[in-house]
Amino acid sequence: MADRDSSITTPEAAPPIGDSPARPAHAPGTPLASIIAVVTTLLGLIVLAWTVLFVTKGRFLKSTFERIAAAQTHRNVHVAGDFQLYFAPFNVKFLAEGLTVSNPEWAGRGNFFSAKKIDTRISTWSLFAHKYRFNWVGIEDGHVDLQWDKAGERNTWTFSQKKKGDPFELPAIRRALVQGTLVRYVDPRMQIEAAIRVHTVEATDTKVANAVRFDGNGTARGTRFTLNGALLSPNATVSGGENELQLHVEGVRTNIDVSGTLPGATELEGADLHVDARGQNLADIFAVFGIAVPDTRNYRLRAATTKRGDEWRFTGLRGRFGASDLSGKFTVALKEPRLLLTADLATRVLDIIDAGPFIGYSPQASAAGAVVTQAAGTPRILPDAPLRVESLKNFDAKVNWTVRTVRAEKLPISNITLGLDLDNRLLKLSPLNFSLARGTVNSDITINARRQPVFTDYDIRLSPTPMGVLLAGFGVEESGTTGTLKARVQLTGSGNSVHDSLANSNGRIAVILPKGSFWTRNIQLSELDIGTFVQKMFEKKLKEPVQINCGLIGFSVRGGIAAADPILIDTQKNVMLGRGGFSFKNETIDMAFRADSKKFSLFAGQSPVSIGGYFARPSFNVISPELIGRAGAGIGLALVASPLAAVIAFVDVGDAKAADCGPVLAGASAGGQRTDKGKPRDDVGKGTTAKSEDGKRSKGDRQKQRKKFLGIF
Repeated sequence: MADRDSSITTPEAAPPIGDSPARPAHAPGTPLASIIAVVTTLLGLIVLAWTVLFVTKGRFLKSTFERIAAAQTHRNVHVAGDFQLYFAPFNVKFLAEGLTVSNPEWAGRGNFFSAKKIDTRISTWSLFAHKYRFNWVGIEDGHVDLQWDKAGERNTWTFSQKKKGDPFELPAIRRALVQGTLVRYVDPRMQIEAAIRVHTVEATDTKVANAVRFDGNGTARGTRFTLNGALLSPNATVSGGENELQLHVEGVRTNIDVSGTLPGATELEGADLHVDARGQNLADIFAVFGIAVPDTRNYRLRAATTKRGDEWRFTGLRGRFGASDLSGKFTVALKEPRLLLTADLATRVLDIIDAGPFIGYSPQASAAGAVVTQAAGTPRILPDAPLRVESLKNFDAKVNWTVRTVRAEKLPISNITLGLDLDNRLLKLSPLNFSLARGTVNSDITINARRQPVFTDYDIRLSPTPMGVLLAGFGVEESGTTGTLKARVQLTGSGNSVHDSLANSNGRIAVILPKGSFWTRNIQLSELDIGTFVQKMFEKKLKEPVQINCGLIGFSVRGGIAAADPILIDTQKNVMLGRGGFSFKNETIDMAFRADSKKFSLFAGQSPVSIGGYFARPSFNVISPELIGRAGAGIGLALVASPLAAVIAFVDVGDAKAADCGPVLAGASAGGQRTDKGKPRDDVGKGTTAKSEDGKRSKGDRQKQRKKFLGIF
C-alpha cells in the first residue's frame, strides 16, 4: 500500500508530436549584436564629425591641412586668412583666404597658385574615384603659373616626384564664378608663352548673370598672338547642361574662330566644336606646335572638332589652299615622346603652283613664274629650300592623300596617290604614284633625317607610256609617233634640299624605247641628211613613218654628274648615238647626238647635234666643228678638182652598226651593248663625260671635264 504521506510527483507533459523546440533568445555579446553596435557607433561618429565640422566649419583643421597638403605636393602651402573644410550638406566645401602654393625650386621664385579667396564645392564621390569634380568654384584675384622646364620633362602642375610631368588637364568644373584671375603658361620647348585674364563675373543667387569672358596674349615661336572669348551659357551647367564657347585667336598671319559647346566650363572631353581657320600660309599654324608642313598660299579650312582621350579629332574638313581644294579628316594625338599626326585627305583639283612647295618651291615664287633663280650668275631650277629637320624631331605622321586632277599647262598629271610615313625623322613617301599621259609613275622615296646631312633614296619608275600621247600632253605635236617608252631612276644622295641631294647623288637613270615609229622628218633631221629630207619633202612623204627597233637613253650618275651610259637608238634607217652628260651640281648640260645611216646617202652632214646650256635654259646647235670640217673639205675638193667633187665630203656610205636589241631593252650599261652581229660596241658612251682619241679617259680629261661641269670654261 502506498504511503499516503509520500509526495506524488506529476510527470511533465510530453510536447506534441510535430512541434519544434522553441529557439532561445540571443544573449548580449553575440556576433550580430557586435556588428550592429559597431555600425551604429560608426554612424554616430560620422554624424558627430559631420556635426562638429558643420558647426565649426572645420576651421580647426587649418594647420593640419597645410601640413598634409605640403607633404603631398612637396610644396609650401599656406592659408593666410579664414579656412573652412566641411560637408555642406553632402559636397565637400573648401574655403581658403590668402591661399598660396609655391612653385617647385626649378621654376624660380613665386607661386604656382595664389588667390585672395577660393571657395569650392567638391563632389564627395569624386574623391573616392581620384577624379575630382568641382560642382562650384569661386576664385577672387587668383593667379595660376603653368610652366614646363627647358627639357620638357617637368612641369609645375605635377606634384609627385616622378621624373616626367603629366600632360595638363583642366579639372572638371560644372560652374564657376571668377573675378580678376590670371593664368600664365610657358613652354620653352614649344616656344610658347601666354597670359590669359578672366574678367569679373557677376552672380545673382545661383545664376551667373553675364557671360564668362576672357582675353589674353602671348608669343608662339617668337610671333605675337592675341585671343579673346566667352562662355555664353554658364547657367546651363547648374542643371547639368552645356556651355556655349566662342573663341577668336589672331597671330602668325592667321585667324581662328572656334564655336560650339563644352560639357562643362572647363571640360574638353567630348566637346562639340567647329573651327574656322584662315590665313596666308597653312604652315604658320602648324609651326606653332612644332609640326612641319609645306608652305601654301592663302587658305581657309573648316572642320568639326572634338577631344577623345589624348586625341584632338578634326572631321568633315573642307576648304581650299591657293587655287586648290582640300577635304578629309585628321587627328593630332598627344603621344609620347612625340605628337602623332594622322590624316586622310582628298583633293579634286590641285593647281600646279600649289604643288610646288611639296618639292621645295616657294608658292609665291611659283605664282609669279619665278621658279628659276640665279646662283653664281647661272640659272637654277632645282628647288633648294632646306628640309625642316628640327621640326621633324617633334612629331610622327601617317598621311594618305589622293588628288584627282592636276591643273597644269603642258603637264599631263592626274590621279596622285601619296602615302607619307614619318617615324622619328625617317620620312617615307611610299607610294608616290600618279598617272602620266596614259602611263603610271610609281615612286618610293625615303628621306633619312636621322643622319646629317639628310640621306635620300630615290626609286622612280615609269610604266610603258605612249610617246605620242606623252608629247601631246607636254604641248608638243605628236609627230606621228606610235612608240612607247618606260623609265627608271634609282639614285641616292646626301643633302638637306632637293638640289643638294641630287648634287651629291649616285646611281642610274634609264629610259627604254621599245619598238615604235617616228615621222621621217624627225629621223632625217636628226642625222642632218639634207638630201633625203629634201627628197622626201618634194615627194610629200615627210610624214612617212620610220620604224624604231629599240632605244636606250641611259646615264650613270657619280657625285652628281650624269654621263651617257649609253645613248643608243636603233631605227629602220639609222643608228642614233649620244655622248656627254649633265650635272646636278650647277645644272649644266653638255651632250651631243649623232645619227649614222644604215643606207647610202649622197648628201649627209653626219654631224652631231649638240645640246648645251642649263636645265632652265637649254641651247641647241646643229653647226658643229665636224660639219664645218666637212664643209671645208668640200670647198677644198671643189677648188682642187671640180665643184661636183665637193659632194664627196658629204657622202654617207651607210655603214652604221645595227644594235642587238636584247641589251638595249634590258637597260644594260654601255659595256653590255652589242651589235646585231654579237660584237661589243665601241661607239657608245661608257658612262664618262670626256674621252681621249683611243676611247680611254685620261686623268687630264677627267680634270678638264670636272672643271667644265663646275662652270669653269
